[in-house]
Amino acid sequence: MSPFPYRLVATDLDGTLLRSDESVSDRTRDALAAVTAAGAAHIVVTGRAVPWTRHILEDLGYQGIAVCGQGAQVYHAGEHRLLTSLTLDRQLAGLALSKIEAEVGPLALAASRDGLEGEVLMGPGYKAQEGPLPYVPYEDPAELWSAPLTKLYVQHPTLTDDELTRAARETVGGLVDVVMAGPGIVEILPLGLSKATGLSLAARRLGVKAAETIAFGDMPNDIPMFGWAAHGVAMGNAHEELRAVADEVTASNEEDGIALVLERLLAA
Repeated sequence: MSPFPYRLVATDLDGTLLRSDESVSDRTRDALAAVTAAGAAHIVVTGRAVPWTRHILEDLGYQGIAVCGQGAQVYHAGEHRLLTSLTLDRQLAGLALSKIEAEVGPLALAASRDGLEGEVLMGPGYKAQEGPLPYVPYEDPAELWSAPLTKLYVQHPTLTDDELTRAARETVGGLVDVVMAGPGIVEILPLGLSKATGLSLAARRLGVKAAETIAFGDMPNDIPMFGWAAHGVAMGNAHEELRAVADEVTASNEEDGIALVLERLLAA
């Protein structure tokens, strides 16, 4: 019998497993290796689509299933293939977008295309995150809708992320889902899609139940995952909405918060 009390460890990436330079500390790597040696599985559950996740999985030597795109994509890293993929209804997304803009004014847009090699398109005025993640700029709005999408990204010139998320939900909550996934990252998703959706599908493939899962996260888009898992751990740097529903709060992603919890559970 494994001394570790969970069979599945689910971790978000940005602000959780990853430090600000997108690295994973040696201490956290060792802690994850110890829990897998004890019989548990580690699963990455991220808002990033597969093309923005693959290089991190490769660095970790990750060969199993990962949940990407806010739950839209269940990806087998070892086999380099999508097991499931859910796309955003583009007609419905266009309607939702027009309703939001009628309420709050023009938005800057980006979008993540579906597939293993799906590009991220960024329109005029959209402020990209600093770092190495690739994207393709576009000028013609028709290009945004020319291929299947997993999600849209929206930014507002004056509203905060929380204000934009709240306004969008109030306006189009019955058409699509709206989540805040990080600083400057407000996303429009298929209605009903969440990290919990993808995690539950992946866990079923692994033969693991929600009651056997511990989850780590830092943003409001992790709330459904915490609701699904038996135990939700918010990072010290987590958004207040996630902290409010967490079972415990650990240290920040820069201070090996995941490792601290895993080491404690292993010692117990």
